[in-house]
Amino acid sequence: MKSASFKILVFTLILFLISNSSVTAQNFNGKAIYVSKSKMELGNWGARLSEAQKKQVAARLKNRLEKKYILAFNKQEASFKEDTKIDAISGATDSWGAYFSRGEQYKNIKTTQLIQSQEFYGKRFLVKDNLYKIDWVLGTETKQIGAYTCYKAKAFIPNIELNWYNFSWSDLRNEENTDSDKKQKENMVVVEAWYTSQIPLAHGPGEFWGLPGLILEVNVSNTTLLCTEVTISKGQAVQIEAPDRGTEITKEKYSKTIRKKMAEMRNNRMRRRG
Repeated sequence: MKSASFKILVFTLILFLISNSSVTAQNFNGKAIYVSKSKMELGNWGARLSEAQKKQVAARLKNRLEKKYILAFNKQEASFKEDTKIDAISGATDSWGAYFSRGEQYKNIKTTQLIQSQEFYGKRFLVKDNLYKIDWVLGTETKQIGAYTCYKAKAFIPNIELNWYNFSWSDLRNEENTDSDKKQKENMVVVEAWYTSQIPLAHGPGEFWGLPGLILEVNVSNTTLLCTEVTISKGQAVQIEAPDRGTEITKEKYSKTIRKKMAEMRNNRMRRRG
């Protein structure tokens, strides 16, 4: 009888622990702060500048080269947006770059839904699309980021998937090529990420997600996104709200809208000069 009672007690305890663990996982939420730093690339034009001129350009572009972001998350949802206070501190102004900055982003990793608010020349767009599924290759290399042990992962991602909200004049030059969209998709970028299994959520900054732990660092091209602070709560789940204002559009159509508008502006300038 005692043996049977003991087994019932143990079984009940196991059920309690499983139930408690499930609730904890369900309510696992928090906030992470990321700092983005990009290296200034001036190309052939920059080679003609003096060191003093380069410093002036760097100061002018400070709010484009250094940004601060806030990632808020629960088990399946996340919001990612820029903390604009850093621009106020820098004192730099760059209205051109503001048109191609990342807007407030919402991700649902369970439904693979992306919703992002973008404003372009006074018009607000609500970009709705699917999250790009990243084919990560997990490594065994580790390093410490703050209090967390992180593991390395790599992936090849189409450049257009990382920069669909951005613009460069090379995009415009490729517009005359009928295969320009195909070429953009074939232009793969190497991404290196560091994630921690100590925070077992598949979230990350920006377009990056899908690893078996929160992504604390991303290195892509000339930009590094580094987490500088993490706040974790296992209490009641934080409600993540998606942006809901603007003309609905897909990532691909938004990118084409930008290129079309910039082409019109360029052609208008050329006609006035002529």
